[in-house]
Amino acid sequence: MSSLLEVQQLDTAYGASQVLFGMDLHITAGQVATLLGRNGMGKTTTVRSILGLTPARNGSIRFRGERIEHLRPDRIARMGMAVVPEGRQIFPNLSVRENLLAFSANRNQHPQPWTLERVYTLFPRLQERHRHMGNQLSGGEQQMLAIGRALMTNPYLLILDEATEGLAPLIREEIWQCLSNLRAHGQTILVIDKYVQRLIALADQHSIIERGQVVWQGPSQTLAQQPALWQRYVGV
Repeated sequence: MSSLLEVQQLDTAYGASQVLFGMDLHITAGQVATLLGRNGMGKTTTVRSILGLTPARNGSIRFRGERIEHLRPDRIARMGMAVVPEGRQIFPNLSVRENLLAFSANRNQHPQPWTLERVYTLFPRLQERHRHMGNQLSGGEQQMLAIGRALMTNPYLLILDEATEGLAPLIREEIWQCLSNLRAHGQTILVIDKYVQRLIALADQHSIIERGQVVWQGPSQTLAQQPALWQRYVGV
């Protein structure tokens, strides 16, 4: 499998406040990877740097073999990167159907792309509520819509920032099952979340960060054998 995303020695700051210090991250095509760590340790800033929303000061980011750290966010998105942002950020005054169709594209040129019908099959509840406005949905339904909206771009890389934050346990499990299905179909995914035990079952590779630096990287099997490690750095 080929390398899809390579982040090397990334430094990122907000004004005079530096957040990332030599951040490294590597994701192979078809892999599910995670970023783990407590709040405020640099996970979202890493995602923002990858997406071009908070440009890096030093280091390099390669996506599909091309350097992207100096590209605009819209150009990076068109290269085949999609994000399910923290807080979902769906359009409240558009219907479920309109939210999905607004992002329709086949950026990875897949012969069987994500369509409205495929998203409705993945999330039947969205089909049931396809005429409802975004602000009429529950938190779980909004997260389903945010995932479906990202999939409608047919991305090479799907990023989920705080994938199940604030969701009820049953809805959270539904989101995990969705991600498991996507993995089975070969979708490359980067997940930020705090439920380490569930992520160990889902993901291939994990990176734990503290104060803007990677303190541990490794596969699920190794992380599962070291609960003291993730309890120390994630604390859940």
